[in-house]
Amino acid sequence: MLPSHTPSPHIALIPSAGMGHLTPFLRLASLLLSRNCNVTLVTAKSTVSNAESDHISFFLTTHPRVKHLEFDVIPLHSSNPSAQDPFLIQYNAISRSAHLLHPLLSSSSPPLSAIFCDLLVAKSVARISADLRIPYYLVITTSARFLSFMLHLPVLVSNPDKFNSSIVQVEIPGLTPFSIASIPLPFLNPNHLLAASIIANVGVVPEAKGIMVNTFDWFEAETIAALNNGKVLSNLPPVIPIGPVQAYELQKDQSPYLLWLDDQPEKSVVYILWVVKTTKVDKEDKAGLEELLGESFLERIENRGMVVKGWVNQDKILAHPATGGFISHCGWNSVTESAERGVPVLAWPLHGDQRVNAEVLQKAGLGIMEKTWGMGTERLVKHEEIGKKIVELMDDAELRNRAKKVGEEARKSTELGGSSDEAIMEIIEKLT
Repeated sequence: MLPSHTPSPHIALIPSAGMGHLTPFLRLASLLLSRNCNVTLVTAKSTVSNAESDHISFFLTTHPRVKHLEFDVIPLHSSNPSAQDPFLIQYNAISRSAHLLHPLLSSSSPPLSAIFCDLLVAKSVARISADLRIPYYLVITTSARFLSFMLHLPVLVSNPDKFNSSIVQVEIPGLTPFSIASIPLPFLNPNHLLAASIIANVGVVPEAKGIMVNTFDWFEAETIAALNNGKVLSNLPPVIPIGPVQAYELQKDQSPYLLWLDDQPEKSVVYILWVVKTTKVDKEDKAGLEELLGESFLERIENRGMVVKGWVNQDKILAHPATGGFISHCGWNSVTESAERGVPVLAWPLHGDQRVNAEVLQKAGLGIMEKTWGMGTERLVKHEEIGKKIVELMDDAELRNRAKKVGEEARKSTELGGSSDEAIMEIIEKLT
């Protein structure tokens, strides 16, 4: 924490859409408050999901020192076939509307010391930053390895002969090659809404003062070194691991699933992050558990498991002594939470950055992945295969020890004087 006589920096945080982007920003906001910073959270006036809206409201209630600014987004009118996903549409709308933040940020009181923003709004924020003479930092909500791929994407798409679905590997300087099977299909099409947005925004990355990544040195040492040694790109600002950014404190949680876990033996429960939906967005999801899963399934597991509909406090579940394994699609927040808790993971990536993230955790010793299961709908995975892998996850003592080592290193990085703790303090001190 800064000495009491030191002026407190005022930092604006600007996340993009979706819980995967929002969660680390809320955690970072809480971390900055604990370091005696003033914080303003900037969000789009209308969120895509109820989960985002609920989490923002709860966070503001429990962190009354945080100021909140909202801005309107310009609707997207496009015939692009990729403009059907509501989250992709919101990514694009926030990116195109971020220039509207100029008057809000310029009139902030006390004046802003810095802007911490998502990569997907970097282009607009860079212009505001230059005009207001306020430094900006990027906050990356995926792995350092996937960040390297995104930063190199403009170079890759400029050479389609070496970047298409028929090749075996994607080469990025300084890094172990990427399997083409790990690259999300939208990124192979530069006209796709997401790929085009990434390409537009990475162009201004060199103007940032730094790139904060929710990872830690030990976990992605090779990649972080390649980024900072100029091998991936020669003109990058410092890449700064600040993770795992820890969950902020909640009031005592008496959720039924935590009380159920209290009654289970130590390391006996497999936590399955299994998303079954009838709709893309939770605002439209009216189906009950019986409709989604069937009464017979719920009856079969009644005395052996628990099914929860809706958002859960995942960090609390992973931290619970009864939890012995985690089956995850490997969104980056889930990976970092598993790393912090040292819980072994059975990785089953489905889309986006998930397969790259799964490879990162496997290399670090945090979990296992069956590559033949593919991504998404490539084939039907039989229950016998899944059962065999779950047994491996829960019974492999060596895997459990490796995961425990990851947890020790993760906690070491965030404790007082750890690499991530020192990194965030260095940024704050520069801003005072």
